[in-house]
Amino acid sequence: MPAGNRSRRLIGLLSCVLATCAPGIPAQTQVESSQAPADFPEAYYRQAEALGKKILRVDSAQSLVVIEVHRAGALARLGHDHVVASHNVSGYASIAEGLADLYVPLEQLVVDEPGLRTEAGFDTQPSREDIEDTRRNMLKKMLDSEHFPYALIHVARADADRPALNVSITMHGMTRSYEVSAQIETVRSGIAVDGKMSFNQTDFGITPLSVLGGAIQVQDKLDLRFHILAQSI
Repeated sequence: MPAGNRSRRLIGLLSCVLATCAPGIPAQTQVESSQAPADFPEAYYRQAEALGKKILRVDSAQSLVVIEVHRAGALARLGHDHVVASHNVSGYASIAEGLADLYVPLEQLVVDEPGLRTEAGFDTQPSREDIEDTRRNMLKKMLDSEHFPYALIHVARADADRPALNVSITMHGMTRSYEVSAQIETVRSGIAVDGKMSFNQTDFGITPLSVLGGAIQVQDKLDLRFHILAQSI
């Protein structure tokens, strides 16, 4: 095989390997939110509403969660950073109690939407094949979405005097808690919450990809930002 062809084949192979780094799914048409998982506390919010408490429902169409996954290693230039998003966040919030519960169906994540890549400052665009490889590898091998199809998020107001939230995330069979700075704004018929946080893949028992002795690897740290709009039911 000519040297040029060997080189192109190696780069293609490494790109496919690196595509396994991002917990995402191809950026296709938005899918309507799925039924809530069995362990989601929907009944709690329904009962609270029946008792006259003000309960808000997350507006999936106007809410967004974005995760940035960054490459690393001496040969990182052969791959891509990735941006993974959920346009299907669902859940409820209780204003009086300062609580919220959300869920994200992993099968409906989208990956590497051009607009979100631009917002993230990424200067490359993965091919359709790379995106599809990312979907197959991450759903099956990394997130194990067959057994853990949802990410569950429980939120509690940390302190009335500080713009912070206590956020517990359950994913891949593990639950971890974080304090997250957030901006909460009262809007017509509800609230809008914006914030950013970082967490590690290893927090949830996920081993970041590393091949060729670390020449191609994925940073453990993931950067997450969110905009959640919740309105009166």
